[in-house]
Amino acid sequence: MRYAVWLIIIAVSICQQVWAEECFESRTDGYTPVEKKRIGEDYNVRCSETTGAVLWWADPFEDTQPMGDMPENIDADYLHEEAVVKSRKRFLKFYPCTNCHNGVVVPFPKNKKPRPLIMHLDIIPDPLNLKHGKGAIWCLDCHNPRDRNTFISHSGEPIDMDQPQKLCGKCHGQIYRDWRDGIHGKRIGSWQKGGKKRWWVCTECHNPHDVEPPFKQVKPEPPPELPKGMKSAEHERKHH
Repeated sequence: MRYAVWLIIIAVSICQQVWAEECFESRTDGYTPVEKKRIGEDYNVRCSETTGAVLWWADPFEDTQPMGDMPENIDADYLHEEAVVKSRKRFLKFYPCTNCHNGVVVPFPKNKKPRPLIMHLDIIPDPLNLKHGKGAIWCLDCHNPRDRNTFISHSGEPIDMDQPQKLCGKCHGQIYRDWRDGIHGKRIGSWQKGGKKRWWVCTECHNPHDVEPPFKQVKPEPPPELPKGMKSAEHERKHH
């Protein structure tokens, strides 16, 4: 009897893992996955049936952390509010880059010269034609050759993987300034000055390993349903 009960418990657990609904936070499927979980009588998120994106958050700050130190000589929102981001480094705990890129299993590279890649084919669509910078840059222009769990600055200083905006801003200065000022990218949270906001960083919406053709647009959600008894919304066209 106990054996049968354990089999049922294991089967239910496996089904829950297989059938767990997952949606995403950014504008592109496959980025920033969010697992739909029950919290009390409701769920933590509501997923769009059209695009698979998050439509509604019960708690937009779930699993977030402070964004970290940013340049203090720049007057931006994150200096006057509690700015949080979702950590990307948590994915490294399963298989850190340094497990192989430790100078022994995979020797430290002698230079930045592009070469064929036999690994990471699931990340880079065409390893012989890295579509970033039109061939002007290579992996080690962004990734730290001595510590693959970090990025690298122009001066050789490590950049935390949870702050990719510091890396992308090396070349994309105008976009970085727009992101910093809230024109580019996405934020949710309190509109009140000094309120808590959740920021989206560059790699949550963009794949740096495949940026051509340009960033793919997501199909928009359908318009809301008309109120009961209203056959059209033509009257709205008269407003200016």
